[in-house]
Amino acid sequence: MKRTILVAGILAATLHSYAQDTLKNGTLTFSGYAEAYYSYNFAEPSNHQAPGFLYSYNKHNELNINMAMVKANYSSDRVRANVGLMTGTYAQYNLAAEPSIFQYVYEANAGVRVGQVWIDAGIMPSHIGFESAIGKDCYTLTRSIMAENTPYYEAGVKATWAPNDKWSFAAMYLNGWQRIKKVDGNQTPSFGTQIVFKPSSKVLLNWSTYIGSDTPDSTRKMRYFNDLYGTFSVTDKFSFTAGCDYGLQQKEKGSGDYSSWISPIVVARYAFTPKFALAGRAEYYADKDGVIIATGTPNGFKTTGFSLNADFTPVNNVMFRIEGRLFNGKDKTFIKQETPANTNGAITASLAVWF
Repeated sequence: MKRTILVAGILAATLHSYAQDTLKNGTLTFSGYAEAYYSYNFAEPSNHQAPGFLYSYNKHNELNINMAMVKANYSSDRVRANVGLMTGTYAQYNLAAEPSIFQYVYEANAGVRVGQVWIDAGIMPSHIGFESAIGKDCYTLTRSIMAENTPYYEAGVKATWAPNDKWSFAAMYLNGWQRIKKVDGNQTPSFGTQIVFKPSSKVLLNWSTYIGSDTPDSTRKMRYFNDLYGTFSVTDKFSFTAGCDYGLQQKEKGSGDYSSWISPIVVARYAFTPKFALAGRAEYYADKDGVIIATGTPNGFKTTGFSLNADFTPVNNVMFRIEGRLFNGKDKTFIKQETPANTNGAITASLAVWF
């Protein structure tokens, strides 16, 4: 017994010494981000809520916080970790299905490098899509229909291999489709992949996939999803992103019949000066069977969207934005003053500060 205690003590001391050396060789940084917004929806919803397929900047006629976050990051040659805590309407609506203990977590993950491969585990930003919850990092003030209805975050294990500056390959084992807590009764594993190609400093091409089930095993419906996009910096002032999502899901357990949905998008940005820029978005979302966005209308959710926003950065780390947005549906999928309507429009303004 004494020998066991001695061995354990030596091992603990060795690990403690190794951890100290590792921390000494790394960098610990802290950052913060906060974005306040006001949105006026011309449908004037009595519950102050934007259409149900929007989860960010979705409160009507209220001054609110979309996201306020503080984050700690540790990085060294072999070890890395991130912890981010948040609040705001983004967290309230995007994590509404999660246990309350996780509803304030933006990310919490740790990684270790084994050879040329990074292994990260925990809660991480999603590998799907070119838009994130951090508004300043996106061309547009609000998020696209595509972004709002694909995962913003994921929980699982991720292996990433970047053999050079041009290529990156990743594979994930996940708890589900934007899930920290797995669906009750679901024992089916979910997987994701990502390939990123940067042929030059001005071009980025991405292909991400997801395979899994978001239902209990008793009614399992397998989902197969592809996310393709490219970002192109044409000049120092003009850049654009073009992409398309396409998904399939079984209509019934074991069925060979599938529902499908598709979402093409183009977003362009022109920076007139380092302090002032305009961005425009054209998008389309078609989900006839209501897999992702259910409406109960004959044609399902088939909607075209347009937006135009102006960005003003008066000083470093501060951005003021204003955006006009319009949706036009094939059916009367929107409600305007208690009456079904084909269209929905809103004007949104935001102020973001970060360090």
